[in-house]
Amino acid sequence: MPQKIVLIADPGIDTSFAIALALHDPEFEVVAIIATAGNISAAQATRNVQVLINQIDPPKWPRLGGALPVDYEIDGKELHGPEGLGGFVVPDISLHSPLPGDKLLNELVREYPKELRILCMGPATILARAIERDPDLPNLIESIVLMGGTWLEPGNSTAAAEFHFACDPAAAKIVLHSGATIQLLTLDISRKLIFSPSDLLELPASRSGTCQFLRQIIPFGIRASSNLYGIEGFHLKDVLAIAALALPACINWNGYFVDVETRGELTRGALVVDNRPNPASAPNVLLGMDVDVVGVRDYILRTLSTCS
Repeated sequence: MPQKIVLIADPGIDTSFAIALALHDPEFEVVAIIATAGNISAAQATRNVQVLINQIDPPKWPRLGGALPVDYEIDGKELHGPEGLGGFVVPDISLHSPLPGDKLLNELVREYPKELRILCMGPATILARAIERDPDLPNLIESIVLMGGTWLEPGNSTAAAEFHFACDPAAAKIVLHSGATIQLLTLDISRKLIFSPSDLLELPASRSGTCQFLRQIIPFGIRASSNLYGIEGFHLKDVLAIAALALPACINWNGYFVDVETRGELTRGALVVDNRPNPASAPNVLLGMDVDVVGVRDYILRTLSTCS
């Protein structure tokens, strides 16, 4: 039976790639996609989610949730383009005004108690707001896959902080202390998955809307990554959230107690991992430690080969 998942997304390039995989994997039932500000503004995120669904046009459309009207002091436009979708020419589509994302999430956890896995591939604002609205939410879901934070790797927002946690560290803290079952994927592991120009050539030669869309957005990310970071390829960070559920054995996990710095002048948004021999608190996350990159690449190509 397919896993029921809810995607919370700030649709830039890697997030859009992850959404495309989830929608084409028969092992998933994407119940909803909820937009959030992050790589782009709240309004642009809500628009991008609708553009994505129109472009991919899955057999069964998920419910859509709108981004909350919050914009952060930082964004990802340098890496993802001014509209978040790289070089994709956004078509004119009829836009809708979806239910606010936190309200939709609260409705869904009551509609599908103990069935939903939430994949948070953007700042945790909406997830934290939903928990504040309904403190029982952590007990009503199966689990959370949270993309955010960095432990030993340098940050990609500041020297100490990963982008999602830097956007809203207070929200990340609420989620981490919620009592939910959480799988945490940090930059330490997500930076291992790089989509190179040669990988782009291996994408299935399908004329499907999905494959054509990916071929348009990825080259922008590869060029931007080369200019910004000097690497030959684009980090598919959010794709690991999909892989964590699609390929449970591809990631090794260890339990840790973690927290987030919310006020530091130099360390706001930094993830703190209690790695002492006798930590003060019991683990509150399963922290991704290593990934089978070859297995994830095979999964990507295998899933996209079903596009028609």
